Amino acid sequence: MRRNVINNTIMNYIKESAIMALGLCLLGGAIKWGIDDFVNKDRQVTVKGLAEREVPADVVTWSLSSKETGNDLPTLYESINVHAGKIKTFLKQNGLEESEITVNPPAVTDLEAREWGDNQKSFRYIVTINITVSTKKVEQVRKAIFRQAELLKQGVALESSVPDYGYASFQQMKPEMMAEAIKNAQKTAEQFAEASESSLGKIQTAGQGQFEIGDRDENTPHIKKLRVVTTVTYSLKN
Repeated sequence: MRRNVINNTIMNYIKESAIMALGLCLLGGAIKWGIDDFVNKDRQVTVKGLAEREVPADVVTWSLSSKETGNDLPTLYESINVHAGKIKTFLKQNGLEESEITVNPPAVTDLEAREWGDNQKSFRYIVTINITVSTKKVEQVRKAIFRQAELLKQGVALESSVPDYGYASFQQMKPEMMAEAIKNAQKTAEQFAEASESSLGKIQTAGQGQFEIGDRDENTPHIKKLRVVTTVTYSLKN
């Protein structure tokens, strides 16, 4: 009887020891997994991705003006309106529509009304007419710019500004360019991971990206350069 009690005690002790050993093994594994996970969470790489495009401008604004000087204001008004009509005809002949041309009211400068400057001019009034073209017909405007001399032959002294070219379709390009920038960032991150003998994990953070539109160069403002840079942070794994 006593021997059976001793045997049962020994067996219970063995079972408890085995359970304790198994528990310690599981605890040790959990601690190791936790440490590995903690270490991996701190391992990150932040890279930048770039995407660029060169595209032709799809909108343009062009300002033109003409001046008349003299002493008889009604005559000057009539003359400047004739000039405005010739400018509009010239623009239409170069493919522009009435809706794309804005003629502003004539502006009058009375030199005798000034309290400063040279009042010894041989004329009193300067009448200026300003015309603005706003259109998507970029090529038509560029052709008209090179044909301005035709107005001089008609007696119209023309002053024109440097056209302001833009790219209105930029919003449609954003998703495609952003995807390309992130893809390029991933390539860079993969190279870093390979060099550090790691594998690339998931994206931790990603910036929306900074978009820029500029001229390709000062000689071709009608060619636009689109650029987006995004910053992406990836996790690294052993």
